[in-house]
Parts: sequence; C-alpha cells; structure tokens
Amino acid sequence: MNRHEMLAQARAESEPWSLIVIGGGATGVGVALDAAARGYRTLLLERHDFGKGTSSRSTKLVHGGVRYLEQGNVSLVMEALRERGVLRQNAPHLVSELRFVVPSYSWWEGPFYGIGLKLYQSLSGRYGFGSSHLLTKEETLQSLPNIKTEGLHGGVVYFDGQFDDSRLLINLATTAAEQGATLLNYAPVTALLKDPDGLVTGVEFKDLESGQGVFSARGKVIINATGPFTDEVRRLAEPTVQPMISPSQGVHIVLDRSFLPSETAIMVPHTSDGRVMFAIPWHGHTLVGTTDTPIPSVPVEPVPMDQEIGFLLETAALYLEKKPARDDILSAFAGVRPLVRSGDGKNTAALSRDHTIHIDGSGMVSICGGKWTTYRNMAEDCVNQAAVLARLTEHPSVTRHLNIHGYHQHSDRFGRLAVYGSDAVAIQDLVREEPGLGEMLHPALPIWGAEVVWAVRREMARTVEDVLARRTRALFLNARAALEMAPKVAGLMARELGCDADWEARQAENFRATAHGFLVRHDCPD
Repeated sequence: MNRHEMLAQARAESEPWSLIVIGGGATGVGVALDAAARGYRTLLLERHDFGKGTSSRSTKLVHGGVRYLEQGNVSLVMEALRERGVLRQNAPHLVSELRFVVPSYSWWEGPFYGIGLKLYQSLSGRYGFGSSHLLTKEETLQSLPNIKTEGLHGGVVYFDGQFDDSRLLINLATTAAEQGATLLNYAPVTALLKDPDGLVTGVEFKDLESGQGVFSARGKVIINATGPFTDEVRRLAEPTVQPMISPSQGVHIVLDRSFLPSETAIMVPHTSDGRVMFAIPWHGHTLVGTTDTPIPSVPVEPVPMDQEIGFLLETAALYLEKKPARDDILSAFAGVRPLVRSGDGKNTAALSRDHTIHIDGSGMVSICGGKWTTYRNMAEDCVNQAAVLARLTEHPSVTRHLNIHGYHQHSDRFGRLAVYGSDAVAIQDLVREEPGLGEMLHPALPIWGAEVVWAVRREMARTVEDVLARRTRALFLNARAALEMAPKVAGLMARELGCDADWEARQAENFRATAHGFLVRHDCPD
C-alpha cells in the first residue's frame, strides 16, 4: 500500500463510489475488503491510523467466547467458532491454535467445566481445534509451572485461537487494496453531504498529512463503521439521534514471560466483575486481562484506571505462585468496546456481543457491536444490506475462501518475522541490501530497522506511533523500551519520508505523550 497513490485515487474519482466506508478498524476494513472483492468501487476513510482504537487493543484471542456459552448465546458462539476456523484457514501466518488450562480448586470444578468445554468444542464442528480433556494435579503443574499449588485439584484443557490483532488488520487492509479498494488513513470525515430530501450522498474529508484543505467524495451508500464513535458520526447526519452505543473499557497488563513460563494459557471462568480472566503467552511476554468498566464517554486514547490495574493484579495473584506487582508491569493498555445499548447500559458485562446494523433516516448504514473474531461475517452481512439499499448489482461475498495478504502455511520458518508471512522474504531482502537494518533497535525487543522501513514503504505508516504501536507491537509489550526506541525509529522514518530534524523531534515528543498512557505509576496501592 502506498499512501500517495491512495490519496491520488481518492481525489481523482469524479463518479460516485459504490460504497464509502468511514472507519479503519476491523469492521470497516472488513467491509471494504468484502465490498471490493465483490467488484464494488470502495473508498475507506480513517481519521487516525488503521486500528488506532479498539482493533489493536484486544485480548489477542480468536475465540468463540466461553462466557457467551454460559450466558446461553449459543448462536453467537457457533458463529464465532466457525469464523475462528475460517480465519485460521485464510491467515495461518497470524492465527494459531493456543492450548488453555482451566485450573480447578474444588472437587466439582473439573467435571463441571469439563462438560461445558466439551460442549464448546463440539459446537465448532468441522472448524474444531484440539480436544478438551481433564488433567490431574501433576499434569496441571507441568502445563503451568507458576500456578498456585495450594488447594489445586487438577484442571481442564481446551483449545482456542490466538492472533496479533493489528498485524491482521494491516494485512486485511493490504488485501482490500489488492482487491481494488482505496483506503486512506489520517483522513477524517468532517461533514456528510446530503440531497434535498436529507439523504446522505457523500462525505467531506481532510488530508491531515498534507493539510491541503477539504475534499469531497460521493457514494451510493455510506457505511459508518467507527465502533465506539458510531454515535458521533451519526450525529453528523442527524444531530438529535438517540445513542446506540454503551461503551465499556477493557484493560490488559503485560508482564515478563516468567509469570507464565509456558506455551499454555490460563483461563479463569469467574472473576468478581463477572468476566473471565485470561493469562496468555504473547510475543514472548505474558498478557493478563481483562476488565469491563462502563464509561460515560469515549476518549481517543483510553487509559487504564488505577482500580482496573489493581483488579487484574489481585485476580492474577489468586492463581499464580509468583505474584505480579505494579513494578512488574511492562505495559498496560485500555480499549473501548462498542457495545450496543440495552436498557440503562450500566452492566456492560451482560450486554450482547452480537452485531447490529442500523439504517438511520438519512440513509446512512451503521454497523456496530460484534467482536474481532466475527469481523468477516459482520462485513458480509453489512455489504449484503448496503447493496440492497443502494441497488447495486448483486454479487455474492467471496471472503470465506479468500486468502489474506501474507498467507503462508509455514511462516514459523521465518522465526521472529513469522507474523509477516510471505512478506518476511522481502524484509530479509532489505537487510541483505542494507545490513544495518538487521540490527535490533532495543535489546529488550527483537525489532529490526528493516521493519520500520517496510512499514513506511508498504504499510502506510506515517508516525512513530504507527510503527511502535501497530506495525510492530513494541508499545504494547514494553512501553519503556518503546520510548527508548522512538528516536531511532523517527530517524529511519524521516529518511524514508524525506522529513527534517524538526519532524523527528516532534514525532519523538508526540510518541512520548502517547506512551505515557501505557506506563503504570508505581506509587499507587495495588
């Protein structure tokens, strides 16, 4: 993907687009991919970077949702398990099987959870992963060396999927571009265009990078896929619309691998806030989450609350012999769930994760809710309805069997570049051309300079944050290390983008402000 080419395409089109998608997260990019793959002329506009919000801040699991099964939402679980299998089929370089253990500390927990997880496994049908079974105490300790031993009876094994969320999103965007879509980051929609009847017919947007003013684009149908900001975009068309979104914040903390020295994850079925807790191995670290805290408004850069950090540490300490403290947290991040409002919206843990498609009186289509795992099915559903609304020529969705960019069945042979799939070869070529790009940018994180160059040249990275937060995962894994890497990254990017020393300094300062939200204060009580 090349941003200059994308901008030129967005500005050059005089005929109406088939679809204009607002929002560059999993849902929006999924819609753009589905539409473009059907042959519809598609434009996507994102006001920040792709995946800046919720789509880079997940629990990193492609899963059916064990908790949703307990709630009785069997249809959502079956849909998610099917889509989990489709994702592994289409993006094996980014989606892999992950073994979980549910530790049992009462005699009844093993059989009870064992039955539930057997049902969970059976619902996946031909898209199933590994087989669920009971473990003895000794087998549980072998699987989870740091699990608390006092009172331990055994455990239950089950299997789910793991992925790198923002890497998958960038590959989805690249796939959409390969299918003919035009995608533009740093292009906020500032207004909606209407006809005399009040129906939305297009958008006005800015190009933040060039600052060259406001541009317009016409579309046969406008799709609002902005997640937590759905109501904000809806108000551009109708200022008095009733809100659809009941936002909830989820927080994760990242610890050293020593807290989970295994390739097996932990799942705790019940916590005091009504959610499950996961501790999973991820990129050589331990990821612990999550919380479910209703919030009154949606910030662009959500920050973990002290009580949420305390809750995760306290809950993890109930199950780990080596108990984590604030000083052990390498990074902490928050994401906002765009849950569809129901009742007063105060108990967000109980709200459905099903997706909703809503058509306002202005004719704009809004899609919200859902979950990362089901993005493809959500997109297919949305494009089906949008095509009918806009009277587009009917074409079936093809994404169920469409390989995602980077597809490689044996990407693990590329070592630490495995998440790039087939692109790993091109990154290795960059290192051969310029050996200095093969040096690690920080001893705590195995990230090469070549990855920075690749992100700028081929993945539309425009800021240091784009590279350190989403093209690589440095900020999410170790915020202090990412801060120390920032000047080197800014220098490499400036060389690629033709920017000066002032730009480098501003980028480093901007990143410092963002990274501050991923650092945990150590002077707060646990």
